[in-house]
Amino acid sequence: MTATIATQTASPFVTISARSRRAGRILGGLLGAFLTLDAVTHIALIDPVRESFAELGLGTQYGPVIGVVMLACLALYAVPRTAVLGAILLTGYFGGAVAVNMVADKPVVSTVLFPIYVGIAVWAALWLRDTRVRELFAQLYR
Repeated sequence: MTATIATQTASPFVTISARSRRAGRILGGLLGAFLTLDAVTHIALIDPVRESFAELGLGTQYGPVIGVVMLACLALYAVPRTAVLGAILLTGYFGGAVAVNMVADKPVVSTVLFPIYVGIAVWAALWLRDTRVRELFAQLYR
C-alpha cells in the first residue's frame, strides 16, 4: 500500500537535476558566507554594528546574542538533514529584523525589506537543492 501512496504523491517537481542542485548549493554557500560575516560582526561588535544598534535603539549587549543565534540557525541550515528547520528559524530571525527596522522608521525598500529579500533567497536555494521542499510546494499547489 505504501508503494501505491508513494506513486500517487509523486510529482514532476520532486526530481532535481545536477545543475539545479549545484545552483542551490552555490546560492546557499554565498548566503551562508554573507550571513556568517554578518553574525561575526555582531559578535565582535565592530563600530558600524555599535552605531546601527544605537540608531535602532538597541543596547550593544544584544549584539553577541544576535550573532550567536544567527550562527546557530546557519548551522542548522547548512546540514542537509536539518536545512528546513534552519530555513524556518532564519525566516523568524529575518522577521525580527524587519520589525526592528520598521519600528526605527527605516527606508522601506532598501532597509526594511532587505531581510525579506535574503529570506526569499534562503528558500530559493533550499528549493533548488532539496526534494523535501519541492514536494512540500507541490503538495500546496495540487
